[in-house]
Amino acid sequence: MNEKIKFTDSITGEEIEMFVIEQTRVNNMEYLLVTESEDDGEEAEAYILKDLSCPEEEEAVYEFVEDDAELKYVSDIFAELLEDTEITR
Repeated sequence: MNEKIKFTDSITGEEIEMFVIEQTRVNNMEYLLVTESEDDGEEAEAYILKDLSCPEEEEAVYEFVEDDAELKYVSDIFAELLEDTEITR
């Protein structure tokens, strides 16, 4: 997938660019697996974000998944979707 998206930190106003590796929908919640690195061949930090915005909102609102149970559950789903990619927690 590797679509490039930009986020604006609501606290600092800093613009952050991320690359979307994969996305999925679980229990009517949209999740993104993102990384700061575009290169598929290198080991990189990946993050799972969830979309908190309402369908009628013009811009999406994402937050990092920090709940351990939710993080494990969604990362297991991404691991299945990306069978050739190793995901470690």
